[in-house]
Amino acid sequence: MKKFKVGILGATGTVGQRFVTLLEGHPWFEVTVLAASKSSADKTYEEAVKKRWTLPKGIPENVKNIILNDAIEDFKEISQNVDFVFCAIGLAKDDTIELEERYAKCECPVVSNNSANRMIADVPMILPEINPDHAKIIDYQKKRLGTKRGFIAVKPNCSLQCYVPAIFPLLPLGLKSVNVCTCQAISGAGKTFKDFPEILDNLIPYIPEEEEKSQLEPLKIFGRIENARIVSEDNLKISARCFRVPISDGHTAAVFASFKNKIEESVILEKWKNYKNPIKNLVLPSAPSKFLTYFKEEDRPQIKLDRDLQKGMGISLGRLEADDLGNVKFVSMSHNTIRGAAGGAILLAELLCKVGYIQKYRA
Repeated sequence: MKKFKVGILGATGTVGQRFVTLLEGHPWFEVTVLAASKSSADKTYEEAVKKRWTLPKGIPENVKNIILNDAIEDFKEISQNVDFVFCAIGLAKDDTIELEERYAKCECPVVSNNSANRMIADVPMILPEINPDHAKIIDYQKKRLGTKRGFIAVKPNCSLQCYVPAIFPLLPLGLKSVNVCTCQAISGAGKTFKDFPEILDNLIPYIPEEEEKSQLEPLKIFGRIENARIVSEDNLKISARCFRVPISDGHTAAVFASFKNKIEESVILEKWKNYKNPIKNLVLPSAPSKFLTYFKEEDRPQIKLDRDLQKGMGISLGRLEADDLGNVKFVSMSHNTIRGAAGGAILLAELLCKVGYIQKYRA
């Protein structure tokens, strides 16, 4: 199989590093272009990142000697040399929207890790095991952009990917509201313990814009395509509090779900166990063989034990219990830089390739 030629924008950052490690040896994708800020341009990838490499695994050999492009200035050159790009570059919201649209209008599909375009009505925000059908909105987006191949698709926020997979199967049970408190790893802020000393022996009860994302993005994921736009689910309310905690990788959520009528714990367990994964038969390389795993032990899921479940792409659940307030409460957890970031974007790209929205274009 001839591989897709792939570029990574923002390749030197925390998520960019995760992209290059996860894509090493990928059966479908070959990294041929790496790009970052102007200050890193014209250096080899190894030269640019060796002093700030954050992952336990070393820099992959296949990318060490790639000369970095300027992600902003070299957009035309990059677009002409790849089949699509992953975008994890850190810019202001308006600048990100402009940059990603610039690539799309150069007929280069963009699979984005950024939040800037997530709530644009014709940009699909896809968690592949939940709403792969939202890819159909791409046809309308391309009409707006005036493109034949170019478009933008985004993955959801890293934190909500630990609990949204758990609450989606419960919607048919009359789920009416969700209160969630997330405990989020420092890698979600692009940090390590070395450069984030203020987090040691500490908990920070605020992450900028995180709670708004946690409350609004799931409703778009649960929504529907109508009149050339994605209309968010309007029969569910979500309230969130988000904490930064002294954990290297892995986001955990405490979830309190309220239903229109009393729901037995056994019914919820059955919904999780028998969830019909819509991409199961597509045989995507990064898809976990088991999407949702429920642990019966009282002290699970745990970060150290479970964040690498299914190579970091699985969702861990536990501690399901009804309380006296009419809620059903549980704990959920996932790896934030794999499932929640680069791995989730790679799985999304695999889906878009499989269903034909991304096609091989470059020789």
